[in-house]
Amino acid sequence: MTELLAPAGNLEKLKIAVHYGADAVYFGGKEFSLRAQAGNFSDSEQKEAVDFCHDHGAKAYVTVNVFAHNADMRRVPDYIAWLYEIGVDALIISDPGIFRTAKKVAPEIPIHVSTQANTTNVESALFWKEAGAVRVNLARELGIKEIRKFSEAGIDTEVFVHGALCISYSGRCMLSLYMTGRDANMGACAHPCRYRYALQEEKRPGIYFPVEEDSRGVYIFNSRDLCLINRLPELVTAGVSSLKIEGRMKGIFYVAGVVRTYRAALDYVLDHMNREENADIKMPEQFMNELKPFGSRGYTENFFDGPPDSTDMLYEGGCADQTWSPAAVVVRGGKPPMLRVGHILRTGDRLEYMEKGLGITPFRISAIYDENNRKTDQALGGETVLVHTEPELDMEPWAVIRRLQAKKAESSR
Repeated sequence: MTELLAPAGNLEKLKIAVHYGADAVYFGGKEFSLRAQAGNFSDSEQKEAVDFCHDHGAKAYVTVNVFAHNADMRRVPDYIAWLYEIGVDALIISDPGIFRTAKKVAPEIPIHVSTQANTTNVESALFWKEAGAVRVNLARELGIKEIRKFSEAGIDTEVFVHGALCISYSGRCMLSLYMTGRDANMGACAHPCRYRYALQEEKRPGIYFPVEEDSRGVYIFNSRDLCLINRLPELVTAGVSSLKIEGRMKGIFYVAGVVRTYRAALDYVLDHMNREENADIKMPEQFMNELKPFGSRGYTENFFDGPPDSTDMLYEGGCADQTWSPAAVVVRGGKPPMLRVGHILRTGDRLEYMEKGLGITPFRISAIYDENNRKTDQALGGETVLVHTEPELDMEPWAVIRRLQAKKAESSR
């Protein structure tokens, strides 16, 4: 079976990802993780996360993937010992020093080599395997022909299939540190590849020439977002063990929508392969259409068939429209369900319940009750309320409720 690996920037997102079908999730603690601006997990939250995953048949991987300095290394052994104590299923590591420390402190914990290690050839992967790694997350700069060679060499591989791409090689970036003092390689990336830039000639100080293609300019370092949903049959056939979704900094709607879409797509591929119809599996257009509501910079297949060209690395303007927004998360299922409100909810609101798979059930809020069981006409973001719906729905915990954004709703009338 091919694993679907999902991001979790906080505990709520982790539970949502598992609910929608992730086989495993990856997350970071408050230190040593390359997404310092994500919510990340305290020690108690990490334990709760691991227990939740195991209770629901999923695996929990923890990122310890910074490039550590000597001062950092003093705290690493105790942290890894703690992760071993709570039963994490694997560590994601890029720094050889942290790798070596982990093998000494907790040799029983499997180690997955991070994409930050820039593994682009089989010999590098074999180096890590001989050192004790059980899996290698390949660099994003590889195509399908190269990916196959790792499986042929007996290497357990993980490949990114969806999410943001960095202009720097497999994510290593110094630009953020130089421009803002925030070190991307220590988890504090300021995303300078999303800034707008102008050109200044040496002998003409103060005269700036904008670098632009249209009235909104061009983000000269920016890539479209990665999307390999139509290439899942080839990745599975190539022997890739884990399909990884990027997005620990993304919101709950992205996590819910992207995970459930890739779950449905991967199940479609595996089902056809089990029925020996894998010679030429064509992915239905529905799967790509399902990804459109979640916003993107446009999509690219990156290096999958060969080096990307200018159409992959530049796009017109900013992000593509996100047509739907998260309204609430189900924190207790049943009839009536208990919701944690994301944005204001009112009696009479028309919303949609995002089921597992690709199902959507429209409903109307008929009544709202606060935590003290008092009836109210509205609930604000952050509040937890009981809602009665028409039709009456038996919702599952950690499902997401969505609403059509106002401008889209007006234009659809």
